[in-house]
Amino acid sequence: MKKHFTAAGIVGINPIVAMPFSPQGDIDECSFVRLLEHLATSGANGATLFGIASEFPKLDDGERDRLAQLMVSTLAGSPLYRAFSVTDHSTEIAIKRAKRYQALGADALMLLPPFFLSPSPQAVQEHIFAVLEAVDIPVMVQYAPGETGLPITPEQLAAIAERYPHAVFKIECNPPVEYTREFLHHAPQASVLNGYAGLYMLQMLEAGGKGVMPGCSFTEVYVQIYHHWQNGEIKQAHALHQRLLPFIQRWMSHCEYIIQAEKTLLMQRGIIASDYCRRPGWTLDAADRQAITQLIHDFNLA
Repeated sequence: MKKHFTAAGIVGINPIVAMPFSPQGDIDECSFVRLLEHLATSGANGATLFGIASEFPKLDDGERDRLAQLMVSTLAGSPLYRAFSVTDHSTEIAIKRAKRYQALGADALMLLPPFFLSPSPQAVQEHIFAVLEAVDIPVMVQYAPGETGLPITPEQLAAIAERYPHAVFKIECNPPVEYTREFLHHAPQASVLNGYAGLYMLQMLEAGGKGVMPGCSFTEVYVQIYHHWQNGEIKQAHALHQRLLPFIQRWMSHCEYIIQAEKTLLMQRGIIASDYCRRPGWTLDAADRQAITQLIHDFNLA
């Protein structure tokens, strides 16, 4: 039985789990389990399912329930903390899903605030409060205004941190560093993670962040960067991150672009059987595929 996680335990490298499909667009459970087993040996600290990189809007409820059960059982004996994202736009449904994931054995949750039809800031705050009050495991409150169009001020986030000590904050505005510094000025006790493919990973660690939530196709590279940072090998951390930047800067120009690139990378590494993404998606060109092959070669990921 895993220990009960606290917000302070949500640190380090926590990749978003990709969603393997067959070439016909069905869930590929064998590839999903193989991917989870790979992540369990990658040096990562945790893994989160149903983030944007999991193609969560393209899954039905039955698939989500089955995948959540598979992830809990597959990672039951691993060192990874297991998190699930609650993405529902209805507060009532979000509460039910959060409770179900906690009962299933989730170590933590991630919460994407509702944004469809532009709810008021008060309604969004009430939604976040309601989900936080429904569970006692850590909840990573996601701030991704580029993807949601929803602005939340650092002061508003700080009010959540003050009220709920089991809240963690995934800050993904672009750029996130000054926002994070202002947030931590108002809530110095808060734990902050960053996503955005780790573009700002080192700057966020320097600003007081606790970890990064990138995609999952080259997790080992993020682990190496993080270990350099932890060991005080700052020059080595920056040098390795600089080598990675040209790839992730290119792919992060659009969410569907990096989802497809990472899926193709996972397939080329032999971790999943197909790089199919449910439509609508992104089509890679020959230069994209060459860049993927180059990354695998440059970082010895074959």
